[in-house]
Amino acid sequence: MVNGLSVDVEDWFQVGAFENTISREHWDGLELRVGDNVARILDLFDGAGVKATFFTLGWVAERNKAAMRAIVERGHELASHGYDHTRVFTFSPAEFAEDLAKARAILEDAGGQPITGYRAPSFSIDARNRWAHDILAEQGYVYSSSVAPVVHDHYGWREAPRFAFRPVEGSELVEIPVTTALLKGKRLAAGGGGFFRVLPYGFSRWAIGQVNREGRPAVFYFHPWEVDPDQPRVAGAPLRSRIRHYTNLSKMEGKLSRLLGDFAWGRMDEIAQGEKARSRVWSA
Repeated sequence: MVNGLSVDVEDWFQVGAFENTISREHWDGLELRVGDNVARILDLFDGAGVKATFFTLGWVAERNKAAMRAIVERGHELASHGYDHTRVFTFSPAEFAEDLAKARAILEDAGGQPITGYRAPSFSIDARNRWAHDILAEQGYVYSSSVAPVVHDHYGWREAPRFAFRPVEGSELVEIPVTTALLKGKRLAAGGGGFFRVLPYGFSRWAIGQVNREGRPAVFYFHPWEVDPDQPRVAGAPLRSRIRHYTNLSKMEGKLSRLLGDFAWGRMDEIAQGEKARSRVWSA
């Protein structure tokens, strides 16, 4: 079973945990570390012999064109994460369409390949903005991986299916939710990110194994800043945000290496092709 491996490419100051602490107008004055961290991840993937999808902010691509070219040249998929990590449910439909088009143009110019995949910042497509899938379909995206079918304080659409579905009647667009596992009838977030860093490795191995035994690919994600224990510390952020962001950064690369060896991994566009045939229309 080949699982979907993905990297949400944003820098250390662009994360949702700091969105109320670090203003976007100050971003250009902060140290850019994402390019070096992407290079580190590319070497890690080469060593493991795996390919992945890099869901990248247009803002990052504007300032790191060499990194975008390296992603493509080394056989990975470049996909969209929006322009500047604004959560989709804060947009109007027209604003979302504009953000999609802006990010896509930047990414295609930087990477030199068509952009057909999208992941919403902070999995911010949910019951509040179901129209977002219509706009993705209108703009010709092949797949989205923007739904987290769980309850979470930052995101979540608990009614959504756990596995791939077609969110727009009459469209080929496939939504591939991030992985969840079942424990005593309850859904647990198990697709990576902070959960992977903070919890014991055995939890992720169990969860991905469970999904594979159900006959479906898991969808795993992490961020470049998660392999960077030397990144600047944001002293003014809430304690909860700092705990989430900084816990086990020094252990992340070793855990990733173990994960890459324990399971088979591939690009999200390849996963989308496989899931397309067996996905069904689902409308909340």
